[in-house]
Amino acid sequence: MDINAVVQTITILALPLVFAITLHEAAHGYAARHFGDSTAWLAGRISLNPLRHIDPVGTILIPLGILLFSGGNFLFGYAKPVPVDFSRLRNPKKDMFWVAAAGPGANLLMACAWALAFKLSWLLPQFFSTPLARMAEMGIQINCVLMVLNLIPLPPLDGGRIAVSLLPHAMAWKFAQLERWGFPILLLLLFTGILGAVMTPLVNLSTRLIALTFGLY
Repeated sequence: MDINAVVQTITILALPLVFAITLHEAAHGYAARHFGDSTAWLAGRISLNPLRHIDPVGTILIPLGILLFSGGNFLFGYAKPVPVDFSRLRNPKKDMFWVAAAGPGANLLMACAWALAFKLSWLLPQFFSTPLARMAEMGIQINCVLMVLNLIPLPPLDGGRIAVSLLPHAMAWKFAQLERWGFPILLLLLFTGILGAVMTPLVNLSTRLIALTFGLY
């Protein structure tokens, strides 16, 4: 293990990761407040302060462990979920779609912003361009991973919430009962390699589309 390489990678990774989780969770809170639920606002979770969203295990220990022991080929992590009381939304079933979609939508916008930062690096002196380009690459990758992960239709992931909002009421209620098993199922998929096998082609497709859109090739 090259400690210098690991430290350098962590330094480059830190800023994109913090932005990715902070804006993802804040977006849920902003959307919930817009549609009538102020739970996150009252709890102080509609904030760009990353300390309000960081989960010591999911945001720091798990990504760091993957980086150290598996080379970081597939990075996984999570933040503290923003509290949302869906019963307080003006139209709970319909508005749930937009509240859930706000997080992955924020990651898509951030991936596009990092793509623009990558293009900006071409215009800068090498002293600045090289670290910015690497950081931008990380930013695109991290946000595409978070976007794809959260769109998996498994409660309590955002994709599960979206599915509940779109299904007929009877089916939506039954599907929502999976939420208590959602995290164990996700961990099982992760450790058996199924999650990586499903997500890797989707993440690669997302990053390629962004690269093509912004002319990064």
